[in-house]
Amino acid sequence: MPSFKQLAVAEAADLRFGVCPHPLTTRQGLTLGGGLVYPELNFTLPPMLVNEQTMPEVREHYRQIIAGALRRAVELEAPGLVVEFETLPPMTENPDWGIELTRILLDAMEESHTRQGLKSVLRITPNDTREMVRPPRMRSGPLYEAMIGTFAGCAAAGAELLSIESVGGKEVHDEALMLCDLPAVIFALCVLGVRDMRFLWTDLQRIAGQQGARCAGDTACGFANTAMVLAEQRMIPRVFAAVVRAISAVRTLVCYECGAAGPGKDCGYENPILKAITGFPMAMEGKTAACAHLSPLGNIAAATCDTWSNESVQNIKLLGGMAPTCYLEQLIYDCRLMNQALADGPDAARLYRKWMIASDVGRDPQAYVLSPESAVVLAHAIVEAPNPYAAGQAVARAALRLLREGHRDNALHLHPREVPWLDRMEKSLDGLASTEGAFISQMMARVDTTRFVPGDYELG
Repeated sequence: MPSFKQLAVAEAADLRFGVCPHPLTTRQGLTLGGGLVYPELNFTLPPMLVNEQTMPEVREHYRQIIAGALRRAVELEAPGLVVEFETLPPMTENPDWGIELTRILLDAMEESHTRQGLKSVLRITPNDTREMVRPPRMRSGPLYEAMIGTFAGCAAAGAELLSIESVGGKEVHDEALMLCDLPAVIFALCVLGVRDMRFLWTDLQRIAGQQGARCAGDTACGFANTAMVLAEQRMIPRVFAAVVRAISAVRTLVCYECGAAGPGKDCGYENPILKAITGFPMAMEGKTAACAHLSPLGNIAAATCDTWSNESVQNIKLLGGMAPTCYLEQLIYDCRLMNQALADGPDAARLYRKWMIASDVGRDPQAYVLSPESAVVLAHAIVEAPNPYAAGQAVARAALRLLREGHRDNALHLHPREVPWLDRMEKSLDGLASTEGAFISQMMARVDTTRFVPGDYELG
């Protein structure tokens, strides 16, 4: 397993869109992170039931989605296309359905490549169905077996990139967010989450090796994006959500330690930190993800992307056409602009990157911690720590230091009600146990252990 003890991108100036130290070349010849930014289209069904009776309609939706997207990509002369298929729970519980829909997408993509020369690659993202029972069974049972079967079957069908939005630790993290409980956040992400990621991604790496696929990346979507959405709704402080984002990178890093090589999953806004650590290509989403969620990261998210995604859009009719086709057009035009800046040379690309960063960075603490300068600082804090628990503490302190300095220097606007939370979080960190073992004992006595199965996290 790779061990990241130094940064692959140590200078903020080198952390930029379209390029990375370790590009990934797909079967059809797309080089992700090799000098171009590619659009990554993500889509889902309109509101409807998915069952045996509706499967004919479901199949037709996916045929329509991929046909419209590929046609528009050819018409707009996209240099290539990444397609992400996020399964819905019934498609993961019934692997044959997810596998069949994967084949529908791949057949259309292959035909477009043969007839029009459009290079494309499919990312398959089965949803993590383990949380559908309480307490979740993370390492066994029919839900886990069906999820693994979906991965294996879709990879065997030809899906090249394997991803997931895994949920290990969420049983504790959801309440921790609502209570703004920083020690419980670290316990959920850096103890429970890290353990689950090691188990899950070791299994996924085995499947990828058997099927000739590639492990791409995970995301802390259910953790840090939940925090971002709660902050956007003014239910928790934005500075708290920013610190959660920094800590989440410790958890997401584990998939790369287990062999994933990118592109990191689009909804992982922590990906700039991970790109600095690993040097692997990263997907990002921002302004074109407003169909799925609102965020304060619309432009800055693109500053370090290698694929540019819309998150997920329903297959509904808009005035311009079906929504996935319309969103792909937006992605293609965004990528054209980034690729033109790249074509004009490093100085032009850095200037365009500067504008994307400057338009967001000082307006919200969640944007501030994801600037290239901040990402490198946070990445250093993680790789210099001896273990994930220490890394969680170190990156949280680094994020607080960045926020304090930004506010002090008038580079970051914070609402007055947010400022006291910096001291509150610092005090919480000061009270943490010095060793992981002592911390685990402390937290197991404090959290509701009926919400998870300790043995599934090696704590039983």
